[in-house]
Amino acid sequence: MSVNLLVKKIKEKGNPSVAGLDPKIEYVPQYIREKAYKEYGKNLKGACEAIWEFNKGLIDALYDVVPAVKPQSAFYEMYGLCGEEVLHRTISYAKEKGLYVILDVKRNDIGSTAEAYSRAYLGKAEVDGEELDACPVDCVTVNPYLGTDGIKPFIDDCKKYDKAIFALVKTSNPSSGEFQDIEINGKHFYEIVAERVNEWNGDTIGECGYGAVGAVVGATYPEQAEILRKIMPKSYFLVPGYGAQGGKAKDVKKSFNSDGLGAIVNSSRGIMCAYKKAGMAEEKFAEAARAEAIRMREELTSII
Repeated sequence: MSVNLLVKKIKEKGNPSVAGLDPKIEYVPQYIREKAYKEYGKNLKGACEAIWEFNKGLIDALYDVVPAVKPQSAFYEMYGLCGEEVLHRTISYAKEKGLYVILDVKRNDIGSTAEAYSRAYLGKAEVDGEELDACPVDCVTVNPYLGTDGIKPFIDDCKKYDKAIFALVKTSNPSSGEFQDIEINGKHFYEIVAERVNEWNGDTIGECGYGAVGAVVGATYPEQAEILRKIMPKSYFLVPGYGAQGGKAKDVKKSFNSDGLGAIVNSSRGIMCAYKKAGMAEEKFAEAARAEAIRMREELTSII
């Protein structure tokens, strides 16, 4: 399973973190925007080309520091077809640089629609007898709310094509408890979802000791993470909420196992916009991102 590749890259880099590539045009340095607008116009195409230059600079600065990147599809989809093209360009470039790519799409449905979603990201698109890669990522996020028949196509493609998924279990947003913390027969809903994730993961365990069905567990809820780590000992955790959302290194410690593995911690704005926080010249955005990624690595490794 591709979780073996993820663990391998985490060990090689000595870094359990993932850089989120969630670009809004206002995050992009002004000089990059002005150059793109001059060439393509102040329009969707111009914005997308500016984002591409920003992403490329970030990847160039980070590929030897972080094991993985996580583009969030919504930040590309909002710019229309050219945004989708830049997303695919970004994925391809990240793969060329040897990075593990987690595409944050939170997809799901049932029946043939779930199968189509899975083929789009994990499997193959069929074209008159030919099987083709539509989106060559290593892993996607999925919403398990529809139950097993909505997840099974993704798990089947994980097994067939050596991919992985992260299912939403306890998310980092403040209102997550409206549904996820509801108690049913003495258990919180997130615990029930975790038990099912653990079942789905059972026959996908790789040589690294972890399986293809991971879980999204927010850094903003460390007490819940400790509970969930016990329920899903062999699932990798994708941990959002570190940094800009308020999660601290001490908060993510509960998501790791005693082997120092089991979780990969995401930072998006904290890395992308590090040049703004540090008050650095915008031309040094990549340098600032690299420095923040290294700082994050040192902080995380010091607590696990």
